[in-house]
Amino acid sequence: MRIAFFGTPDFAVPTLARLLESGHEVACVVSQPDRPRGRGRNVHPSPVSALALEARVPLLRPERVAEASVLEALRSHAPDLGVVVAFGQFLPKSVRELPSRGYLINAHASLLPRYRGAAPIARALLDGETETGISVMRVEREMDAGPVALVRGVEIGPDESCGELTARLARVAADAIADALEEIAAERVRWTEQDHARATLAPKITRADTLLHFREPAAALCNRVRAMSPEPGARTRWNGEPLLVLAASALAGRVDRAPGVVSATPGSPLRIATGDGWLVPRTLQRAGGKPLDVDAFLRGRPIPDGALLGEDAAESRD
Repeated sequence: MRIAFFGTPDFAVPTLARLLESGHEVACVVSQPDRPRGRGRNVHPSPVSALALEARVPLLRPERVAEASVLEALRSHAPDLGVVVAFGQFLPKSVRELPSRGYLINAHASLLPRYRGAAPIARALLDGETETGISVMRVEREMDAGPVALVRGVEIGPDESCGELTARLARVAADAIADALEEIAAERVRWTEQDHARATLAPKITRADTLLHFREPAAALCNRVRAMSPEPGARTRWNGEPLLVLAASALAGRVDRAPGVVSATPGSPLRIATGDGWLVPRTLQRAGGKPLDVDAFLRGRPIPDGALLGEDAAESRD
């Protein structure tokens, strides 16, 4: 089949790479426009665009995929099917029904109908899920609500971060799309409608989601740290400055200090009191600095015993 591929971030790259090596032809790639990235804010192509340029595949980078010129260009490439992986724009009916087979398929990083939306991986980690996966579905007007062709489940590691899980699911997505395309090409694919009554949502991560509230149990705070790592990072404040916690573990036991108060006794790891147990940071990062393991961080910026961490720490000292 001739495939039109829609994707933008690193998560979509393994699927495009797999398609380029497959028996199907990638007729064109559609990605987001080049954007400023990095500290220098220089303009760079998206990861998917970069791979398409390297492979010399026709590439479209529209601000709006529904523009007449984009539709005309898509038609000129005569795709049989569209494959979508983390594209980042709404796909109107004119695009969804453009391929000769009349539809697009999408690899979504959850066990649908759970976690429909922009941040399924982070939301699953926030909720302490132990399993997630990839669902290959048909793209319809309602977000992530189309019928499903196949599901590939994976277990979530107890200490797995969002970055680690995202990279692993990207590889699963590539395999799942390849399997789905073979079923479609052979006319064997079977579509199963989702149980919409069981649907849950996974909205985009906001700054409020990154904040560590130490009155919560240590286990819940660990989930938040994992869900926000490596970016944007779970955040608190110390000494009036932002402090990111990028890896941590929970330690059960009696807490003899108020939530947010640090225990830093000789011979013991740095601990932060919580509403239930202790949060034990393993990787910290200050504003403008690099991620450091906790021992290296403390050698440069010691956090004393009894220090109070939190968004309201400054007010508490006044």
